[in-house]
Amino acid sequence: MGSSDERVVAVIMVGGPTKGTRFRPLSLNIPKPLFPLAGQPMVHHPISACKRIPNLAQIYLIGFYEEREFALYVSSISNELKVPVRYLREDKPHGSAGGLYNFRDLIMEDNPSHIFLLNCDVCCSFPLPEMLVAHRRYGGIGTILVIKVSPESANEFGELVADPSTNELLHYTEKPETFVSDRINCGVYVFTPDIFTAIQGVSSQRKERANLRRMSSFEALQSATRSLPTDFVRLDQDILSPLAGKKQLYTYETMDFWEQIKTPGMSLKCSALYLAQFRFTSPYLLATGDGTKTAAVIGDVFVHPSAKVHPTAKNLLTLNYAQIGPNVSISANARIGPGVRLISCIVLDDVEVKENAVVIHAIVGWKSSIGRWSRVQGEGDYNAKLGITILGEAVTVEDEVVVVNSIVLPNKTLNVSVQQEIIL
Repeated sequence: MGSSDERVVAVIMVGGPTKGTRFRPLSLNIPKPLFPLAGQPMVHHPISACKRIPNLAQIYLIGFYEEREFALYVSSISNELKVPVRYLREDKPHGSAGGLYNFRDLIMEDNPSHIFLLNCDVCCSFPLPEMLVAHRRYGGIGTILVIKVSPESANEFGELVADPSTNELLHYTEKPETFVSDRINCGVYVFTPDIFTAIQGVSSQRKERANLRRMSSFEALQSATRSLPTDFVRLDQDILSPLAGKKQLYTYETMDFWEQIKTPGMSLKCSALYLAQFRFTSPYLLATGDGTKTAAVIGDVFVHPSAKVHPTAKNLLTLNYAQIGPNVSISANARIGPGVRLISCIVLDDVEVKENAVVIHAIVGWKSSIGRWSRVQGEGDYNAKLGITILGEAVTVEDEVVVVNSIVLPNKTLNVSVQQEIIL
């Protein structure tokens, strides 16, 4: 174990506005890292995990978004967790490792012994304290969180081979064309400050090659279109691959859940994973209801304190209760009417779901309205483009309208049923 006076900092890469296009229309109005999963902003989950790191001094968020877009959240989460959180805006792309290096002076202000690096768009249990213990035992400059996946899906990620006895990283390749390993990179790391020396080495080598290279003006022009800037350093290809097999990098395998959040469908799946995790980490965040005086809550459900869920509705001669869950997240000021059924869905701020409506495998955008006896649903294929139904901001679904496996952009009104459509 490290000494009690050692300090640790964490860096979370949040990307920025040129990215996240696959997350539309949900990222049209809010930065993707602030989109709520299980009632909390996406970036809140890795930040909360960082809070569990011993001797944590500071958390940095690095991205391309305007600072004003994160100012309110950063201030709020700093006060809540009693840990300084600071947003750092990149002026141009530097690559995943270059972005870290670009802010090295700020990151090293606290003289940390270790630096955690996390990608915002991954969903997992973030076993950071356990990683740190293992990393200190290994003695290298970096430890990578890895997980075993199906051989069929492995080539979508960075595949790696590690020594089964020592956990040393022996080989790393990013999205290979042929199968290498069913162990993949989870996008969560812990490094010593020596990582900055490794990144600087890549930049220096590029500068030296550029200075030594002799070419005609035509060759120089061709090369300029292909070569990377000297300060653009990728963590995977430029750092992990070259250092593999040199007793510098090690792996820590998680047996828990892990997913990458690239699309709205995956955000719905990951919201379910975090809700399930709340059972063990934050049970007080989960709603309860037995269907007697309140809506029947089934499975893991988050309801914001300001949301209003109607407990009962009269239907002919029987008394029906709203049924909520499993895997439901209801955001601030939402209004859920009598007899409503919500299953596997995210209902965002200021949404109204009127009486006897049904929402299944769907995300309902801010300020939207779903009419009486309407259905908004998807088939539940989180990976398919139209596997869940997504309503953008301020979409109105009128009474008795059915919307199935569709994406509806903001400010639309649907008065006829649609299926397998993208409503522009």
